[in-house]
Amino acid sequence: MAEEDRIEEGGSSVRLRGRTYSGGGVGESRWVDGSEVDSESPPWSSLDEDDDGEGYGSLRRRLVKKPRRVDSLDVEAMEIAGAHGHHPKDFSTWSTLALAFQTLGVVYGDLGTSPLYVFSDVFSKVQIESDVDILGALSLVMYTIALLPLAKYVFVVLKANDNGEGGTFALYSLICRYAKVNMLPNRQPSDEKISSFKLRLPTPELERALSIKENLERRSSLKTLLLLLVMLGTSLIIGDGILTPAMSVMSAVSGLQGAIEGIGTTVVVVVSIVILVALFSIQQFGTSKVGFTFAPALALWFFSLGSIGIYNVVKYDISVVRAFNPAYIYFFFKKNSRGAWSSLGGCVLCITGSEAMFADLGHFSVRSIQIAFTFVVFPCLLFAYMGQAAYLMKYPDSYARIFYDSVPDSLFWPMFVVATLAAMIASQAMISATFSVVKQAMSLGCFPRLKIIHTSRKLMGQIYIPVMNWFLMIMCVVVVSIFRSTTDIANAYGIAEVGVMLVTTSLVTLVMLLIWQTNLFVALCFPLVFGSIELTYFSAILSKVLEGGWLPLAFATVFLTVMYIWNYGSVLKYQSEVREKISMDFMHELGSTLGTVRTPGIGLLYNELVQGIPSIFGQFLLSLPAIHSTIVFVCIKYVPIPVVPQEERFLFRRVCPKDYHMFRCIARYGYKDIRKEDHHAFEQLLVQSLENFLRKEAQDLALESGLNEMDLDSVSVSTRDYGTRGVVGNEELRIPLMHDTRSEAAQTSNQEEVSPALPSSVMSSDTDPSLEYEISALREAIDSGFTYFLAHGEVRAKKNSFFLKKLAINYMYAFLRRNCRAGAANMSVPHMNILQVGMTYMV
Repeated sequence: MAEEDRIEEGGSSVRLRGRTYSGGGVGESRWVDGSEVDSESPPWSSLDEDDDGEGYGSLRRRLVKKPRRVDSLDVEAMEIAGAHGHHPKDFSTWSTLALAFQTLGVVYGDLGTSPLYVFSDVFSKVQIESDVDILGALSLVMYTIALLPLAKYVFVVLKANDNGEGGTFALYSLICRYAKVNMLPNRQPSDEKISSFKLRLPTPELERALSIKENLERRSSLKTLLLLLVMLGTSLIIGDGILTPAMSVMSAVSGLQGAIEGIGTTVVVVVSIVILVALFSIQQFGTSKVGFTFAPALALWFFSLGSIGIYNVVKYDISVVRAFNPAYIYFFFKKNSRGAWSSLGGCVLCITGSEAMFADLGHFSVRSIQIAFTFVVFPCLLFAYMGQAAYLMKYPDSYARIFYDSVPDSLFWPMFVVATLAAMIASQAMISATFSVVKQAMSLGCFPRLKIIHTSRKLMGQIYIPVMNWFLMIMCVVVVSIFRSTTDIANAYGIAEVGVMLVTTSLVTLVMLLIWQTNLFVALCFPLVFGSIELTYFSAILSKVLEGGWLPLAFATVFLTVMYIWNYGSVLKYQSEVREKISMDFMHELGSTLGTVRTPGIGLLYNELVQGIPSIFGQFLLSLPAIHSTIVFVCIKYVPIPVVPQEERFLFRRVCPKDYHMFRCIARYGYKDIRKEDHHAFEQLLVQSLENFLRKEAQDLALESGLNEMDLDSVSVSTRDYGTRGVVGNEELRIPLMHDTRSEAAQTSNQEEVSPALPSSVMSSDTDPSLEYEISALREAIDSGFTYFLAHGEVRAKKNSFFLKKLAINYMYAFLRRNCRAGAANMSVPHMNILQVGMTYMV
């Protein structure tokens, strides 16, 4: 690298301060300032004649006036108020309380219905022979709730959110930003310039964080292991979304068996199926409507749990408060030994649904979830279990129907109705969590494309996925029909829940070490304390594999296989495209006519490459008698952040010399962003952005030429000066011109004074003839219309590939590609304007 840049453009050259970029030239043309440029940057203003004496400071103040820019690739999102804000900033106190109320109807239904079945399952493994059994089981339940949902999730895990988004893939996305562990090699330096991408990178003083980062980036085995761990957690959440509705609804409906004579298992199963079908049928109305509809019922449920619990404690045995002494857990295990260990499989049911607090975070906010659990859910659950324990002190033989037996006779039917409603609502937590994690997995290239419906105009995290909804419904009906018993379902239920908890513990520990840079002792205490508890529960649950525990493992295996094969095939396909991209030498040989006839019009060629010309373009040149006068290579790329601000979404780059009229457009989306564009608005805004890019490119070159002519190379001019509010830094020109101003104050600490004199001749107001010619050619192309070029690609394994690779690519991945959402539908491309060419990728 030399001390000065020399970037070739056709036959001319421009000198820039900084490093040499050998990739410029007639071949792969450059970003305007040596890096990527946001296409929607406003044109630089030129000085009027009256400004001659105002100096450079005045020029810079004029240039920083940045109008509100329009996003060309996210039309629907522009209609959503506060779509790109973060939860803590967007919600007032009353809004937070309203959200906290909604969480009762979405997040906490599963946790809230656990008193229906916990003690009945625990004491089916341990006989009640003394007070130690009851107090020990109660103490075990109380401290399990206090340690895992409260201490772990509410006060630690929720803080590991990715800009307000939770779940295993949100954690993976967070890790991907700090270390280059994403399997898809399409990350660019410009991605790190996105304002919501900004990170506090590991410092040299903390060699531990740097060492972890380097090891993750260097070893492909660790990357694969991390991805598999995340996929496993996501698969278990989906499996949990199947088992939760089945378990909750059947537990509530089973109360009929003791209340009405003649009610058998068949009736319970039929009623449960009817309720499940109704539950999944209303999902299409959206999380907000469901939450507001269900929240009053759950609020009544928690109030009833707490009230009846206090009533039972006072009436039957107030001495159960002794269970606050954790010594009773030791006495319980000492007395029952193996039976106590086996009963852990029932005890863990008291925390089922805890993962929903984190996975459903995108639907709400951290503060709302914390408030609801700490002040409503937690105390009501404690009173409920204490009340049941007090009742068992007097009637130990009633453990099988402890919930309904402990309810006063006059309140049985009202409580049955409320319990049934609560059971339906309990299912909502994991259903919403399933939608969230599936969307995250899709956006990060780890799940086949499915149709996603955004059900809220205020919160982008509230979504509905029809295919997953009906799949979950069918699987729930199958589970209820086959198992026909809550005891067998409970054996399967715990494995999925604790498995997800173990995955979350592992990922949060990595976040602590790599990102938070927590003290090593504190960071290790997290997995030692919570991981050991979860492993103890997991060991007890694994003993139930043959009694129903195989079911979540089977679900997890299927989904893990689907996700890994999709990611594996997608990565191989991308690598194949990189290998087969068209060389620039070949493009130069073709000349500006591209070896064919250039006709008026704009061709938008969709591809996945962030650099280079895709091989599919060569297929179009061979297949078509003519090609459009303006070609734009459009790459839709997801970056590992929840949301890309609209003004930073769009990057343009010129491909080949100017007379080729070819450009690359990279549209960056976060995994939480909405992508549903009206193609007419898309076309109009795309052209506006392209025209802005052309003007700014010409003005950049004019400014740099003026600086060189006046021999002002000694003046330290930061590119960021032209895109921010008067902050002067010592960064070099390789920083993108349009840098988000919101992060500027935190980023720029060194300020320098710049030479106050910069004549207006630098920014001449004379119109560039070549610019006007190019813009007029662009407008002529617009009048002729748009055509969308798409590849109908088939991915095949090479003949010399091993058998498992051929099986995965030729059959499994091919099946998923054929049956998932098509690219044209996914990109909202008008079918009348599509040209498709077949393409086979050998991987």
